[in-house]
Amino acid sequence: MARGPDAGTLVERALHQSAARAGVSLTIADAVATRWASATFAGARHVLDVEVAGDAAAAWLGGLAEAELPMRGQLMADCVVVRRARRGDGFTAKIEALTVETA
Repeated sequence: MARGPDAGTLVERALHQSAARAGVSLTIADAVATRWASATFAGARHVLDVEVAGDAAAAWLGGLAEAELPMRGQLMADCVVVRRARRGDGFTAKIEALTVETA
């Protein structure tokens, strides 16, 4: 039975698609996903170091907590920019996210 991409790959894809729709250039410098489970849910915690550029970069980062980031088989339960610093014509940022398996 073929398996689809893991949660980390899905989060990266969703972020790239969201950034592209906003006209933002996104580079993921580092990404770590750690599996977790509670009594009722299973998923993963994600920490991503990113670089963003473009006229809408600040607005895109600022809107991530409320953004719709659809992923097959996963729900983005939380997505927060925990650190952001100006760099050249853009920003470096650390994003922490939590995904929950839906399928």
